[in-house]
Amino acid sequence: MAEPARAFVLAGLSASTTRRPLVVVTPSATDADRVAHDLRAYLGSDDVDLFPAWETLPFERVSPSVETMALRLRAMWKLRSEQPPAVIVAPIKALLQRLGPHVEETDPIVVCPGDTLDPVALVEQLVGLGYRREYQVEHRGEVAVRGSIVDVYPGTADAPVRIDLWGDEVDRLTEFSVHDQRATVELDEVVLFGCRELRPTPEVRARALALMETEAWGRDQWEKLSQGLVFDGMESWLPWLTTDEHVLLDLLPADALIILVEPRRIRDRATELLDEEQALAFTLARTWEAAGDEFPRLHMPFDRLLTHTKAPAWTLSTAPEGPGTTVVPAMGWAPVLGDPSVVVNQLRQLASDGYRVIVCADGEGSGDRLQAILRDYGVRTDVVPPGHEVSLQGQEGRPGIQIAVQSIERGFILPSIKLALLAEADLTGRRRAHRRAKARKRTAQGFFDDLKPGDYVVHHQHGVGRFAGMVKRAIGGVDRDYLLLEYKGDDKLYVPSDQIDTVRPYTGEPPSLHKLGGKDWAQTKARVRQAVREVAQELVVLYQTRITAVGHAFGGDTPWQAEIEEAFPYIETPDQLQAIIDVKADMESESPMDRLVCGDVGFGKTEVAIRAVFKAIQDGKQAAILVPTTLLAQQHYQTFSDRFANYPVRVEVLSRFLTPSQARKVILAIKDGEVDVVIGTHRLLGNDLQFKK
Repeated sequence: MAEPARAFVLAGLSASTTRRPLVVVTPSATDADRVAHDLRAYLGSDDVDLFPAWETLPFERVSPSVETMALRLRAMWKLRSEQPPAVIVAPIKALLQRLGPHVEETDPIVVCPGDTLDPVALVEQLVGLGYRREYQVEHRGEVAVRGSIVDVYPGTADAPVRIDLWGDEVDRLTEFSVHDQRATVELDEVVLFGCRELRPTPEVRARALALMETEAWGRDQWEKLSQGLVFDGMESWLPWLTTDEHVLLDLLPADALIILVEPRRIRDRATELLDEEQALAFTLARTWEAAGDEFPRLHMPFDRLLTHTKAPAWTLSTAPEGPGTTVVPAMGWAPVLGDPSVVVNQLRQLASDGYRVIVCADGEGSGDRLQAILRDYGVRTDVVPPGHEVSLQGQEGRPGIQIAVQSIERGFILPSIKLALLAEADLTGRRRAHRRAKARKRTAQGFFDDLKPGDYVVHHQHGVGRFAGMVKRAIGGVDRDYLLLEYKGDDKLYVPSDQIDTVRPYTGEPPSLHKLGGKDWAQTKARVRQAVREVAQELVVLYQTRITAVGHAFGGDTPWQAEIEEAFPYIETPDQLQAIIDVKADMESESPMDRLVCGDVGFGKTEVAIRAVFKAIQDGKQAAILVPTTLLAQQHYQTFSDRFANYPVRVEVLSRFLTPSQARKVILAIKDGEVDVVIGTHRLLGNDLQFKK
């Protein structure tokens, strides 16, 4: 069976069997995302759930994302419900990971209009589930209280929720915008799942207290856990805090069905995971000076996977694996390779042979665009209105070609039922990106976890000193922890641990120590202030020049601009959307743009650039994208090529990967105006490169 038809076959199997749920096991997280994405197109979002793996490494001292842990808790809760989802998709890494103590017993908080609740008790419950109390809700896993309003951002939701109370009664439930904090959509119910898979329950606290005696090397974290504290990276210590070795498949009912997709790849990936964890454990055991070279493991061996479940297991492979195998004849579409005519001819032939052909567009705008492309090739199509279901019943339905707004990963052809599905990517060559944002926050505590005696630090009042370690001192009969800082002339400064914000790491060449009470630090700060004033004066002159300069004012958005923005496969974050609005407004202004868009890896900066570049091209301009490395140039070239594949836009790359002859051709095409977008390293700054417009 061809891989593109995998999700369709799984959907058919789910619909034809009384077993529930189907647990689909994939070799990787990317495979799981793709299968779940297409299954939702066939079965609906409510009947497909994803059980993701932690994106962190074992023992990494970094917590998985709130969304990941909340999705896992939701999947475990749904397994215990009376109506479990039809399909649960999970990568093998997620299923081999042992579960936390009694984590599968955690129930969500359900709130509906008209419910009676105590806001204080609600917040206490949410904090117990791992939510952080903040002044204002901006990220998943946060809760805030303002008078009779409780704002909470569920770990599984795309928008935060506002609970309006009238006394102790829920008067109104609404989603609201993080950007302006205004209510947007009325809700009938909100389900709040936990944000932590490891919680400081009495059992966990007792276990941590015992570890303080037996595993002294980890006393700091055991002490925090024994005190019931919640901190970043606490999940790293899960293997020490539970003696149970149960996994998700242990929770399945007997009438469930397990599908192993590409079992050989699954087993190989499981072996890789265990080898990586073993090597990491061996290294860290020596680094942390733990007793022995063995740590308890987060992941179980592959042979443990099906040991404690009564649910049967089937396999699903691209190629038959032996006698008794059921073969589903299926095939994918011919590759586009920049010329859609091959696929269009194949599509036309299938329609004439009586096939039911469905062309799946990612959005309404792209659906109209696909219809226009096919019309140019003489292929007549009908567009299914948005919201209407499309029958996939082969010749029982109406033969011909229809375009439906439904995003799928890849299309396929099933000769046995004369059905053909064509994904937008099959016609344009553009693939849907699979990306999970991984957010990390470096806190002051994280800095001091890495701080070693001998490292240089800067105190905001006393200047550069050398960290000598943590010490205890009794003042007024009370023992407190202090950071000991050494200064010039054997001077010592004791900084209380609750004042760590007054100390910062020193970066740069090894410095000279300052003297406590001396003039060196004051003189250094005075020199810096003077330098800052000089730079500020230069900036004032620069900005005066910029204000009086006149730049090119780009026109408003075109229909193509709306199409390409609608085809973005993600929901824009509030900050990302605001950046896009601001950048386009700058472009339409006569003043030269002076804007910096910054954000962490994976948070959507490239999409801001894609839309700005496309807007420039619509106005007849060429665009150059300067990147620091050759590898990044290739990655951006692929991204921009994929996004612009459906439009008459020529994208080229200019880097050392090109031969001199190839580079000359690109440079000549840029000069002639044939290249719309060029992506490259500092090679773009060469004197031989000239743009037409």
